Amino acid sequence: MENNFKMIAKCLYEFEDELAKELRELGAMEIHKGVRHVSFVGDLGFMYKANLSLRTAISILKPIFSFKIRNEDDFYNKINAFAWENLIDKNGTFAVESTVNSEIFTHSRYVVFRTKDAIVDRFRDKFETRPNIDTDRPDCQVSVHIDRENCEISLNTSGDPLFKRGYKTATNIAPINEVLAAGLLLKSGWSGQCDFLDPMCGSGTLLVEAAMIACNIPPNINREHFAFQKWEDFDEELFEVIKDSTLKKVRSFNFDIKGYDKAPSAVEKATQNIENANLSDFIKVERQDFFESFKKSERHLHMVFNPPYGVRLDVDIPEFYSKIGNTLKQNYPGTSAWFIVADLEAIKHVGLRPSRKIKLFNAKLESRLLNYQIYEGSKKAAKQ
Repeated sequence: MENNFKMIAKCLYEFEDELAKELRELGAMEIHKGVRHVSFVGDLGFMYKANLSLRTAISILKPIFSFKIRNEDDFYNKINAFAWENLIDKNGTFAVESTVNSEIFTHSRYVVFRTKDAIVDRFRDKFETRPNIDTDRPDCQVSVHIDRENCEISLNTSGDPLFKRGYKTATNIAPINEVLAAGLLLKSGWSGQCDFLDPMCGSGTLLVEAAMIACNIPPNINREHFAFQKWEDFDEELFEVIKDSTLKKVRSFNFDIKGYDKAPSAVEKATQNIENANLSDFIKVERQDFFESFKKSERHLHMVFNPPYGVRLDVDIPEFYSKIGNTLKQNYPGTSAWFIVADLEAIKHVGLRPSRKIKLFNAKLESRLLNYQIYEGSKKAAKQ
């Protein structure tokens, strides 16, 4: 077990449970939930697998050292004293990112600058040359996390955030983040055991993530690059073995996944993104106004969507959400409907009582993920 090491998977607020469950199912060891992160232990192959397979992770960090800081000079000196030449080539490139909760440092950008200075100064002193900064695709991406007097330095194994799956080339006005979309689906209990509908599908993110969950397709299989691929210890043969093993676990799907949108441009964008993800065989998108639609099958339907909200799209909130409630009640019996709401007043206008209400953040907007169980026949009447 000497080849195992600690890693930290970062996630969105309130998705720690989903991420921890994913890690357990992948086979991680020593899983511990924190705030917006879950730590775990695995080997090099598991690091590759985590980056390929985790749906709710934003990035996977590999901690390399930690220390306590008393002041700015203390921070600089401890960064400068670390043997960065063992990780970064003197003619290579690096970048720095930071998250800060500290009275010593009040701005994360300043921490980035001081870290860069400390690393560059060490190289200048030792070699009279220095690596360059490359924020696009560096050889080494250093992550600094400061919580009060505690400082942890890690390498970002992912590079670009893991919500950059590689399939989304076309977006609409208010696209949903891929990691958030996957998290909403997992919170809703979606596993691919029934029909699925996103009635306001926009650029198709929820549809693609729903199909990948249903078929057990690794979410980041379409990504062109991970940061670890530029590391000296990158094992390409092992990486290909891990990729092949994850793809062998893909399963068939025997239900319908559909998306509606009333805007032709949205239908076009969603179709393009679905093609990019190689999922056209599993997902059908139609131009359709949800408020004029109805359930087309007797089978149970799982519905998840991200309605337009007043901050970024101009809608009449009371009227719009009242129409959502009426359409669900009248046209969608036998449906479990889930949607995210950023305008908390909007919930009052749906006209149905949610069976679940989960606090989340959509970008920086405090939101709620709502669930409405729409029953059939006499059940429906009795429950209202």
